[in-house]
Amino acid sequence: MIEVKNLVKKYGNHIAVDHLSFTVQDGQIYGFLGPNGAGKSTTMNIMTGYIGATEGEVIINGHNILTEPEKAKRSIGYLPEIPPLYVDMTVLEYLTFAAELKKIKASERKQAIEQSIQLTKLDDVKHRLIKNLSKGYKQRVGLAQAVLGMPDVIVLDEPTVGLDPIQIIEIRDLIRELAKRHTVILSSHILSEVSAVCDHIMIISHGKLVASDTPDNLMQMMKGGHTLEVVVKGDKQQVRAVLDSYDYEELEHADICDGEEDGTTAVSFPIGAEQRDYDIREVVFYAFAQNRCPIVMMQLKKASLEQVFMELTMDEAKENDKNNDIREEAEQKAERLLEEDEKSEQEDQENESDL
Repeated sequence: MIEVKNLVKKYGNHIAVDHLSFTVQDGQIYGFLGPNGAGKSTTMNIMTGYIGATEGEVIINGHNILTEPEKAKRSIGYLPEIPPLYVDMTVLEYLTFAAELKKIKASERKQAIEQSIQLTKLDDVKHRLIKNLSKGYKQRVGLAQAVLGMPDVIVLDEPTVGLDPIQIIEIRDLIRELAKRHTVILSSHILSEVSAVCDHIMIISHGKLVASDTPDNLMQMMKGGHTLEVVVKGDKQQVRAVLDSYDYEELEHADICDGEEDGTTAVSFPIGAEQRDYDIREVVFYAFAQNRCPIVMMQLKKASLEQVFMELTMDEAKENDKNNDIREEAEQKAERLLEEDEKSEQEDQENESDL
């Protein structure tokens, strides 16, 4: 298990990670999701001991990454965004070198290397120079290094960046295979990447954790919730009259427009995440049926991860802008007061000179 407690990383006046706290449980795929510059890579570099934190701590299987780095790092395999490969080595030479660096026992080294090669499907290229491999295979070599020695946790920073669609699918399949034996932490700013493979998602914006839950629960948390789209035979006046005759919150906020087919009207109902004792689809069906307005299409559109991501990160950005405005206003006020004090002091000095 990994515990990140009140993590802060500052570069001068810039705060890359802002009091970040979360827990990673065993046996799941966790996704770090956030825009570029959100603090994902910085957090991962701190978690794996590549850089130090300004404040806070990271506990890995009971070991603090700062005070017990060797014990903590034995539990982690790390693949940075740019794999640290020695391209003039063969795949086998590189993995042998990595096994020595990881201090895998000489008696166990050959078996550990073979296990990582089989897992990442590198057997056909293990005697080739890394510089002659495709980008997809180089990424696999990086993954083989990460899983070497079978650590409990595999940390992957943007593992599919720059790959073609076929290579992306192959790496995703490999990540799912890894999750059968390891806890996987995956960072990405690609929404489809995270939703396709992750059991749990943590959304980071401006160095802060703004959401942490399963993909389904995050989509349920959307302020706008889901949307029910209906196409009805009849004009807009008929449709509005039907909706006005029923006292349901969703019907009051319906968006009504002309349908694509002649003689039809399209209606859209926003459905929030709140639990109610009725199904709005049944209400809509019976309402139009009783008024002899046939429904030709009804579709429930669920909130997408893209919508959740945009809403959460935009809210955080607005909050940061607001705080910046408040800070700038306070600084400007302080400057004005200082100028007034200096002016007043100068006037007092001039008065004393006249006397």
